[in-house]
Amino acid sequence: MSDAPPPGRDLVADARERFNALANYKVTLKSISAGTEAVEVRYAWRKPGFVRMDFIRPHAGATLTYSPESGKVKLWPFGFDTFPRLMLNPDSRVIQSPQGHRIDQSDIGTLLLRVRELQQHGDTQIVGVETIGMRRASHVIVTCEPGRLIAGIFRYELWFDVVHGLPVKVANEDASGKPIETVLMEDLRIDLPASQLDSFG
Repeated sequence: MSDAPPPGRDLVADARERFNALANYKVTLKSISAGTEAVEVRYAWRKPGFVRMDFIRPHAGATLTYSPESGKVKLWPFGFDTFPRLMLNPDSRVIQSPQGHRIDQSDIGTLLLRVRELQQHGDTQIVGVETIGMRRASHVIVTCEPGRLIAGIFRYELWFDVVHGLPVKVANEDASGKPIETVLMEDLRIDLPASQLDSFG
């Protein structure tokens, strides 16, 4: 049996529904952008928006947590629950990525909302099913209409896992076709028991 999606299937909408039903997830994010150092982070998210990021590179050992209850970010430069500990706002440039990503807008749901906005002003194409790492994934391209950009992005390429329907790889480009960022989402685990989630601080 083919694992290709049926024609006309909106895999972005399917992924949004799947995300909205999640209680939590953990993943290793590997981000590559032109002109900047590669980033690798152990990332955890828990409904309704708690986030924990443990950096592997750069800033190895640093931990960031975000609480939607307080609206604040805690930064441990030398590891979780060590000193010093800094309290910051999520829009602080100290903790934004070179691409301007914020920890409170870093989850899969926020990504899918941005892709959906671009979808509404462009074209969506299902390319086919490919292998990403050890996963089979449906390759989707979303391209904005000419003359329009959404947050500086003209085109997204996404690979949705054929089993759980969530993205396992995302790449985007500007209007000239220049790559902006490529993110691999490795070892994505969803709806884990509380015992398998680290503290969100």
